[in-house]
Amino acid sequence: MFVFPAWHNKLPAFFFGVIGPLFTVLVIGGVWYYFSPEFTDVGYQPVQPIDYSHKLHAGDLQLDCRYCHTGVEVSAVAGVPPTQTCMNCHSQIKKDSPKLTALRESWSTNNPVEWKRIHKLPDYVYFDHSAHIKVGVGCESCHGRVDQMERVAQEKPLSMGWCLACHRDPKPNLRPLSEVTTMGYEPKAGDEAKKADVNPPVHCSGCHQ
Repeated sequence: MFVFPAWHNKLPAFFFGVIGPLFTVLVIGGVWYYFSPEFTDVGYQPVQPIDYSHKLHAGDLQLDCRYCHTGVEVSAVAGVPPTQTCMNCHSQIKKDSPKLTALRESWSTNNPVEWKRIHKLPDYVYFDHSAHIKVGVGCESCHGRVDQMERVAQEKPLSMGWCLACHRDPKPNLRPLSEVTTMGYEPKAGDEAKKADVNPPVHCSGCHQ
């Protein structure tokens, strides 16, 4: 007497031949899609040691990005402003504000403010800020409208596919050199002629040196 009907013998073949491969494909597809920087990195917005508002400084006060990020035109690294840069203003403006306690402590102890980095590429990727700025890639293209951010968040995925899409067709992200730090840039008549003629690399050694 058989306990299980004969059709049960087909279950292993059905599972390993149909369900197993289908499940594997779904898992791989889910990991490929949801583990990408579009989901894991975009929106990253850490709490900083000082409640610094880019909306106030870069937006309302219209401070140029280069005042604080001094290396962006001459170096691979844009740089985080030292305490001295902040104190150029805040030794006179809101110098007793409780929001700036960490800044004053940094100034008195000569220890840097421990800002949390937001935009970071893997160590095996070489990225040069100055090379992009010098051909007219605006800050906004990679960092978004920081002039509207109370607290900066990562807005772009900065993935290899995202970078390659720009390298293959950079024109939409190019602007006149005089406008690289302009937030909310809108092309004007004649701007097209002021764009640099660029041919960014799309081969591996362009970014993996």
